[in-house]
Amino acid sequence: MVFFQLSTLVVTLILFVLMIGATAAGHLIGRSARDKPEGHSESFGVMQAAMLGFMGLVLAFGLSLAVGRYEDRRAAVVGESDALGTAYLRAQTLQEPVRSRSMDLLRQYTDSSILIAETVPASAEQDAAIAGSQRTERALWGEAGDALESQPTGTATRLYVESLNESFDSQSRRIYGLDNRVPTAVLALEIVGAAIALGLLALHLAALGRGLTTVLVAAVLVSLTLVSLTLVITLDLDRPVRGLIQVSATPLTDVRASMVLPPASAAP
Repeated sequence: MVFFQLSTLVVTLILFVLMIGATAAGHLIGRSARDKPEGHSESFGVMQAAMLGFMGLVLAFGLSLAVGRYEDRRAAVVGESDALGTAYLRAQTLQEPVRSRSMDLLRQYTDSSILIAETVPASAEQDAAIAGSQRTERALWGEAGDALESQPTGTATRLYVESLNESFDSQSRRIYGLDNRVPTAVLALEIVGAAIALGLLALHLAALGRGLTTVLVAAVLVSLTLVSLTLVITLDLDRPVRGLIQVSATPLTDVRASMVLPPASAAP
């Protein structure tokens, strides 16, 4: 969806203009209905009340979807940092020279993970970071294979391979989670439905003989509190790097900082 490629400020302005435009259109239609029988204004009132109630539920549903995906992305970052920290500690129990080479590669792999977390999903920068991570992954797996070949029954080696595999899986889950967004159909329903609801509200107020100022004040209050802000937050949560509410890479940077310290375990 095009909103994912725009800044939060631009998204906010676009949504606000759309809502105000729908309000103005509803007001114009409502003015033409002033001279109609009273039953028309009553029917407009029923429709706008029902539509506003329905859109409140839809907006809440969309927001809950966005929050759930945001929490999943945060959990994925923590899970990957835990897996990398465990793999690095277990790499210290390997025999040389695999031990030193694996620890160096794990530092490079963590750097790639941090870069992936800080670049825009599907951008050229992130694609390059993912490609670099995959190269390091193959090198790490090659070193793990050498360790298994030299010590096929060693407990430390098998534990390291297990944690290394979990690190690879954790990064894959995190990358795929970046594309797990609120379905476009849900967002389109929210935007179109919100515009219709505000249009009906303006139509009802105009049909009752309210002036343009009253209509605009009511529409601005509703659009700001119920519609625009909810839509903006929903879209913002669905953009882990571009938005104001971002998924922090702090767990990864912390585990990378721990790799700078001298190894906690001496070489066997």
